[in-house]
Amino acid sequence: MDMFEYVAVLTSIIIGLGIAHLLRGLTQLIQHPEQAGVSFVHLCWVAYTFLLTVFWWWWEFRLGTMEVWTFGVYLFVILYAVLIFVLCSLLFPASISGFDGLKGYFFAKRAWFFGIFIFLQFIDTGDTLLKGMEYFHSLGIEYSISKVAQILLSAVAIVTRNEKFHGFFAIAALAYMASQAFRYYGTVG
Repeated sequence: MDMFEYVAVLTSIIIGLGIAHLLRGLTQLIQHPEQAGVSFVHLCWVAYTFLLTVFWWWWEFRLGTMEVWTFGVYLFVILYAVLIFVLCSLLFPASISGFDGLKGYFFAKRAWFFGIFIFLQFIDTGDTLLKGMEYFHSLGIEYSISKVAQILLSAVAIVTRNEKFHGFFAIAALAYMASQAFRYYGTVG
């Protein structure tokens, strides 16, 4: 096994726990929708985060070409996976008592969710740069614009409870994630 394979095993466990958390939350929502208070915005972010976790594995294959792994790079990639796990965990708490369902919980914890989401945009940019400048440039100006847009929209999402804004942002993020994944990442390598 080379270094990338060792890192991939550990990060796969972390990301797998995130996916398991999302799936467990969804099945509990299906089993007891009356207790959870289903929310369109919340479900859009669940779908987005699920795609993020699934696509993350695919995106990280490019790190397999790295010849030299430092301890800092190792920790950086693990941090990336841990933050995605935290994002997954924030969507389905252990208990929603004290909140008006998942909708109330999501809006109450939006600063945490979108704060981590902002941090992930910076981590993702670093991760993209780790894969090489040629790769970074291959993504074009769209990549940088999308990062700035996601950071700005997340900053607004932290301070507003406006459901129309949150619905727009969730749908736009989900649509862009799916579009980007299929346009840029059709094959590994």
